[in-house]
Amino acid sequence: MSTSIQSDTQNSPNPKNVLLLGASLDPSRYSYMCLSDLAMQKIPVIAVGLKEGNVSGIQIVKSVPDGQAIHTVTLYLGARNQEPYFEYILNLKPVRVIFNPGTENPGFEKKLEEAGIEVLAACSIMMLHAGIFF
Repeated sequence: MSTSIQSDTQNSPNPKNVLLLGASLDPSRYSYMCLSDLAMQKIPVIAVGLKEGNVSGIQIVKSVPDGQAIHTVTLYLGARNQEPYFEYILNLKPVRVIFNPGTENPGFEKKLEEAGIEVLAACSIMMLHAGIFF
């Protein structure tokens, strides 16, 4: 599976890899804008969406990767569409999960917090533009 994760980042003791769930090839979608911003800032990202394709050099894949160290999961999926990923995300043990506007999910947020994972109700795009994503 092809991703934009660089090998030096994979071997880093504290990689800051991002998993974006809900990636879109539609330039009018916020997930597309976020991918473009992540690429521009050269942040390593794995993008998962319904359709394979490429956004600003980032390959969108249709299935979640195994064995990747993930720092941040940023969600662009509504609560109902998140359910198939609950166990996967919990098992990833990311440092944080960002619930972008419209993706709020109090039940899942509580499970993440109980697992010691930071939960942010925030806008990844605004965080990137403000320089506070990492």
